[in-house]
Amino acid sequence: MNVATDGEIKLPSGFFSTRELEAVLNTLPSDVTFVGADGKVHYFSEGKTRVFPRTRSIIGRDVENCHPPKSLHVVEKLIEDFKSGKKEEERFWIQKGGMFILIRYYAVRDKEGTYLGVVEVTEEISGLRSLEGSKTLLSE
Repeated sequence: MNVATDGEIKLPSGFFSTRELEAVLNTLPSDVTFVGADGKVHYFSEGKTRVFPRTRSIIGRDVENCHPPKSLHVVEKLIEDFKSGKKEEERFWIQKGGMFILIRYYAVRDKEGTYLGVVEVTEEISGLRSLEGSKTLLSE
């Protein structure tokens, strides 16, 4: 990947302008947060409705400082398992304020398998839990 002077991000399967990439990530129905291999928060999406609000002050912060003390051991174990290759993903779900929240974590690796960090994907999925059958037509 490289970023050209015009802000184009070239990937093996295509390209984005930085403006397009930001809009795509903020349009997804999930909150996305990336923590690099250095254990610091590098990025979070800024969609219209975040499940867990974030402020830009977390960028560069150690991930351990972004979680309550009671869950710190879980965060540390998960990152340890991702770094070692013991795990590639983990899922948690909670119910909070009438919401059913799915939180997924994925180890991020390059083509050689080198650990680059962890991506957290959080989504409020109450509406998905009741889906049945099929929907193949456009909504009115």
